[in-house]
Order: sequence, then C-alpha cells, then structure tokens
Amino acid sequence: MDDGFNEFLHVPARLTIVALLAPASWTEFGFLRDAIPTSDSALSKHLSSLAATGYVEVRKDKYVGGRRTLVRLTADGRQAFQGHAAALERIVATARAPQCGEPDG
Repeated sequence: MDDGFNEFLHVPARLTIVALLAPASWTEFGFLRDAIPTSDSALSKHLSSLAATGYVEVRKDKYVGGRRTLVRLTADGRQAFQGHAAALERIVATARAPQCGEPDG
C-alpha cells in the first residue's frame, strides 16, 4: 500500500467528515450530520474517534437560546487528510496508467 494511505481515515464516514472540514475553519455539527447523512450518535462516535487521534477539535458553544457544537480539523488532521488524498490520487493514477504489454485500444 502507498506510504501516505491512512487506514483510519479511509473509513467512508471519517473520510467524508475530514473532506467536509478541510476547506472550512469551524463547521457546525448539524451541517456535518446532514451532509453525510448520518445519525447524531454515529457522527458523535466518528468525531470522538477523530478527536482521540488528534485529527479534529470539537468545541461546544453556548449562545442565547441554545448550544451548538463546532468541529474543525487540527494541523495533524489536515496533514493526515492531505497525505491520504495524495495517496489515493497516486493509486488512481497507477490504475489509469497504460499497462506494459497491453495492445493500444
């Protein structure tokens, strides 16, 4: 397997979460839940796993009328995602490359 390939991030829900977080500073929990789509409990479990590895930071804010949960990638999470995405791109490029000994089609 490619050196940058990250088995932990390759889980579809986790990969989707970090991909959604990559272009943002802070993202609301509800946006992630609706974009994936998944249940609150399933998303919470994935976020807890990602936080335990140091890939995301979770913050709970109180405001007048309620509370909201915000999530962002950490520097380690961003680096891991970029490395994994680059590994996937290399894998795809290898799969698309002409194979030796195959006739042109």
